[in-house]
Amino acid sequence: MTALTHRHRIAAATAVAGLVVAGVHLFGATAASADEVLPSVPPGTEPSASAPLPVDPNASGLKLPQGGTLAPSKVLDLVEVVEDLGGEQRRQETNQTVMMALQSEVLFPENSAVFNAQAAARIQAIANEINTQKATRIRVFGFTDDQGSYEHGKELSKQRADAVQAELAKTVTDPNVVFDVRGYSEDYPIADNSTEEGRKKNRRVEITFPRSTGSG
Repeated sequence: MTALTHRHRIAAATAVAGLVVAGVHLFGATAASADEVLPSVPPGTEPSASAPLPVDPNASGLKLPQGGTLAPSKVLDLVEVVEDLGGEQRRQETNQTVMMALQSEVLFPENSAVFNAQAAARIQAIANEINTQKATRIRVFGFTDDQGSYEHGKELSKQRADAVQAELAKTVTDPNVVFDVRGYSEDYPIADNSTEEGRKKNRRVEITFPRSTGSG
């Protein structure tokens, strides 16, 4: 094997490995885009997440076809997740969207969709940020754990999402704002439902809205 051929194979392996990594990040970016209607998933917890596979730079299959070229480079949508010490509130932010997740326990009594005394202040703070971002499309999604029937969870999660939307509407100032309100019951868990700590994280309401173009 000549030195030139060996260098070509290493370059091709590196290029293909870069495409694999870029493809994983682009998939995550699509899931967090402003037009996606499904709940956001914290990076590393989605079903497809796994450890990267080792790449052999000398593998014969890692070659660009004759005349093949690499796709143009793109700026990927980075995801930042911040959770308070008690896990009561989680903020997930990308270049395009902001998602705030509040555990149900900080908003509602058990098995209830009636706010507790501290709920309004938390939701008003989020509404103030929505005003700052000048967002006109807001998604409010409710979730439960897997205890009890799926249908009861569906009804309860929707009732809680409706309550949060109604409270947001008191403070959001843009008259053209559009709300998308849904209840997902036990679907899209973000933690293990086999433990109470995990179930507590899964009982939540997520508020998602686009960032303004001037934010960053």
